[in-house]
Amino acid sequence: MKTITAQEQQTVSALSALAQVQRLRAFRALVVAGPAGLTPGTLSAQLAIAPSALSFHLKELAQADLVSVEPQGRHLIYRAQFDRMNTLLAYLTEHCCGGQPCEVAPPACTDCGDPA
Repeated sequence: MKTITAQEQQTVSALSALAQVQRLRAFRALVVAGPAGLTPGTLSAQLAIAPSALSFHLKELAQADLVSVEPQGRHLIYRAQFDRMNTLLAYLTEHCCGGQPCEVAPPACTDCGDPA
């Protein structure tokens, strides 16, 4: 059997983290929020998730390197890791359509990325 590469392991980790409805919703909310990110309180209210459950889900997303957390005063700010998300998407679509141009290509996100 072929050895699992680091990229394959990272991909499995990311997909496993996203394979749960509340984590998927939290990640999507952070993507929508963009580089500004969200506090857990705001995210909890937006998604109607108990803070303790949200904390567990954010920890799982952080372990998969899909979100980052930054202390800002008394608050924590969670942000989607856009570089990691884009790497995951690139890996999944690397040989899309057998190397031929795809019929539908998503528009490039020009505002996504690390906050300045």
